[in-house]
Amino acid sequence: MQNLRNFCIIAHIDHGKSTLADRLLEKTGRVSSREMTMNQILDDNPLEQERGITIKLHAIQMSYTAKNGKDYTLNLIDTPGHVDFSYEVSRSLAACEGALLVVDATQGVEAQTISNLYLAIEAGLEIIPVLNKIDLPSATTTIEGVKQQVMDLLGCKEEDMIMASAKAGIGIEDILEAVVDRIPPPKGDPNAPLRALIYDSVFDAYRGVIVYLRVIDGTLREKDKVLFMMADQVYEVEEAGVLYMKRQRTGVLSAGDVGYITANIRRLQDTKAGDTVTHNNRKCEKAIEGFREVKPMVFSGIYPADSDDFENLREALGKLTLNDAAISFEPESSAALGFGFRCGFLGLLHMEIVQERLEREFNQVIVTTVPNVRYHIIRTDGEELWVENPAQMPPPGNIAEIREPFIKAQIITPTEYIGAIMKLCLDRRGVFLNTVYLSSTRVDISFELPLGEVIFDFYDKLKSSTRGYASLDYDYADYRAGDLVKLDIMLNGEPVDALSSIIHRAKAHEWGKKLCSKLKELIPRQMFEVIIQAAIGAKIVSRDTISAMRKNVLAKCYGGDISRKRKLLEKQKEGKKRMKQVGRVEIPQEAFLAVLSIEH
Repeated sequence: MQNLRNFCIIAHIDHGKSTLADRLLEKTGRVSSREMTMNQILDDNPLEQERGITIKLHAIQMSYTAKNGKDYTLNLIDTPGHVDFSYEVSRSLAACEGALLVVDATQGVEAQTISNLYLAIEAGLEIIPVLNKIDLPSATTTIEGVKQQVMDLLGCKEEDMIMASAKAGIGIEDILEAVVDRIPPPKGDPNAPLRALIYDSVFDAYRGVIVYLRVIDGTLREKDKVLFMMADQVYEVEEAGVLYMKRQRTGVLSAGDVGYITANIRRLQDTKAGDTVTHNNRKCEKAIEGFREVKPMVFSGIYPADSDDFENLREALGKLTLNDAAISFEPESSAALGFGFRCGFLGLLHMEIVQERLEREFNQVIVTTVPNVRYHIIRTDGEELWVENPAQMPPPGNIAEIREPFIKAQIITPTEYIGAIMKLCLDRRGVFLNTVYLSSTRVDISFELPLGEVIFDFYDKLKSSTRGYASLDYDYADYRAGDLVKLDIMLNGEPVDALSSIIHRAKAHEWGKKLCSKLKELIPRQMFEVIIQAAIGAKIVSRDTISAMRKNVLAKCYGGDISRKRKLLEKQKEGKKRMKQVGRVEIPQEAFLAVLSIEH
């Protein structure tokens, strides 16, 4: 155990975590240069490679001979940097004793750098600051300022920082030496009762659930009977091993190790991230305090395009939840879309990734509804409700108060964009908190914002108004009362519950108008007139009409009396009237997604 080191890499998005992980793997000989067929070798999901972001944490074991001549075993966990995936970071921190804090020498300290650093300090980890991308030409002018930012943030000395370039392979050996010297070996007793923390799991069609865990105390061998404490289920371990590029069977895991087990687990709900694994006949005294429970921020309905696929979608969501503990889902039904699930996500990017994974990995054809947040409603009779779906809203006359979630947003930006950010936040009903100058050119601005105003296109607008230089991190604050109303969309007088939304009264009129004109473009013309209306309660705030397609019934009339033509037109008019009464308007999937592209 003295020669074992468990560490992770944390940083803001795009500061070079995954490239640094590649260099460490090459340097320790875990991956040969022939196998390095692509960059970011740990990002094995096609989505991660396409978007150039890390979505999942990835664990891998390496062997390293230090300058002192000793052989060390290093367990590395590469983590995501995007704000939507910070729960993955908290899970990897629970399995480590140290962290490499990577800061881009050209960009400096960003919002997510600070957020991830606080998570690591809370977990009691040893922090090693690494300045990456020092070989870039633009780094020569910024490097001194960035050093100062890191020293102010960590309270460390300049000599504690490691200068590196993951792409050019500079400073990689210094990082490995620092990991060996500065990060403490794991504490734990191999002879104590088994205590192991589940930090991830994945479903395999042939072997059932594969559980990834960090052993805190004790020793785990194949054929042992283990108890999953939260699920209260007992299984016999079939296979145990460590994580190289592929799973490597060793037959035993002892205190301090990070590895995997299989136990022919077929029930998806038995392995929860954060659960404690112990021996059934020699239980540990108390469960490990796992990482905090994830609170979904954004809710959206996911429905199968064909209602016969409902059970397949349930199974796909169950398997995906194993690998992504932040998704929550429960069945719901909609008059427009049939049976489906109301799913909770951590943010809009997280929602997008989940939808793509369902389509690609599980071959699901799905329809999604407008994302929204959870509201707290107090009825006039004093009863309290939690509403995630606008369709569950009680009538306006029965509502005493609607409370919406607020977040505390931290935006780090170059000083010239302060005005643009102030305007953007105040337009979204933001409350200004304070401004802290990190240096003469960089500033940290704090705002309180309603989450409902942030989930659509706030991040995109922030990036475009600051030329991509601003970075955002946020924390949940509390619930506050607001003047909110439910905006219904009706087609020919029939409300479409999947398009309903809860919105601030001041913006409802404008939002209804934009939504009606957008739907007019997207809904195909029918043989009858389609009336699109936006309504608050009984009050119509906007209306648009899609005119009917008209067949020329007079084409076969050559001359003749006018009464014959009139008779044909009257007959057509009656037919259209009857069609309008019984005809249903099919809403294309683009219409549900169009709401996202509407300018706020």
